[in-house]
Amino acid sequence: MRLVLLLLAPVLLLCGDWPQFRGPGGEGHSGEQGLPLKWSGTENVVWKVALPGRGWSSPSIQGTEIWLTTATREGHSLRAIAIHRESGKLLRDVEVFQVADPVPINGKNSHASPTPIVDGDRIYLHYGSSGTACIKTSGETVWKTRLDYRHQHGSGGSPVLYNDLLIVNCDGTDTQYVAALDKNTGKVRWKTRRDGYQAYSTPLIVHVDGKDQLVSVGAKRAVSYDPRTGKEIWSISYGDGFSNVPRPVYGHGLVYICSGFHQPYLFAVRPTGTGDVTDTEVAWVLKRSVPLTPSPLLVGEELYTVTDNGIASCLDAKTGNIHWQERLGGSHSASPTFADGRIYFLSEEGDSTVIAPGRKFEKLAVNRLGEATLASMAISGGAIFIRGERHLYRIQEIRDKTARK
Repeated sequence: MRLVLLLLAPVLLLCGDWPQFRGPGGEGHSGEQGLPLKWSGTENVVWKVALPGRGWSSPSIQGTEIWLTTATREGHSLRAIAIHRESGKLLRDVEVFQVADPVPINGKNSHASPTPIVDGDRIYLHYGSSGTACIKTSGETVWKTRLDYRHQHGSGGSPVLYNDLLIVNCDGTDTQYVAALDKNTGKVRWKTRRDGYQAYSTPLIVHVDGKDQLVSVGAKRAVSYDPRTGKEIWSISYGDGFSNVPRPVYGHGLVYICSGFHQPYLFAVRPTGTGDVTDTEVAWVLKRSVPLTPSPLLVGEELYTVTDNGIASCLDAKTGNIHWQERLGGSHSASPTFADGRIYFLSEEGDSTVIAPGRKFEKLAVNRLGEATLASMAISGGAIFIRGERHLYRIQEIRDKTARK
């Protein structure tokens, strides 16, 4: 680990939490300001710490602790690690599950890809069919369980907290369902089966007409459930779409849903109907340049996407009209993030393209980290945290560039 000692303005010491995949609201937004515009593998790097094992979960941050998952011994040991936000020191390295026969994974995936949730003194961890668990921030186990389904390429979707429930999508090749566990005991509170095939998306809680909905994207169709009971509210169908990864986003009275392979579509759906609303509540559909992996990003009246091969689009969120499309370059798995009035795209090659939001494309910077990354970035306390293939980086404006260690 390399440490850089620096003097930071007091405003940057105010730490905003980033407790789950895609941040506080689960849609890629941060209220942090004073973030760096430019960096490299050495410039504006406060610290860089080596991570044990392999994993593509994003950092989850609460207070001074950063939590990630990782897998060692080729997936036989599934672990949770905590790193001190200010110093980069490894605080805890906890083995959560020992796995005798690790599930097969895609070459781009890992055995520890779902992002943990931090909530008070509890950390909620999901390793797909290999196990789901809750531990304390001290590392003590609260509960462990295993949800029965079979992966083909490893796990991907992250869990969601709703009141006293931990909700996960379980879309395997053999069976598909959504399950809600009691967050205090790990016991199944409800389990709703659905037909389809493998999928890897993370659900999203939306508030519609005074009621909460759980929008869950699966193969062949996306479904809205009552998060308290698992009862289906509405659904849309999209044929043979499967292996869905992008998490939905919500705004302007519309839920934005990507349909997955083979022909990816982006649907804007009014979440006010009941039953199959494919023919009645779809406001618009985008049929080209739709991402298979990165989630959309809604900023103001524009919806931003980036395809897996690096084509970024800006759409009118209400109509689906395309304002611009630009090739960013590289391959993309990480979801874009909005913070400090900028949009940050992160490629698998470790290059970050920073743009100004708006109906005209304005590139502000391209930053090369020099290390591969598939995980989405996290933002907290005036800093950007990027998980690379081997390291976790804290990227922040460094005022005293001569004070180094």
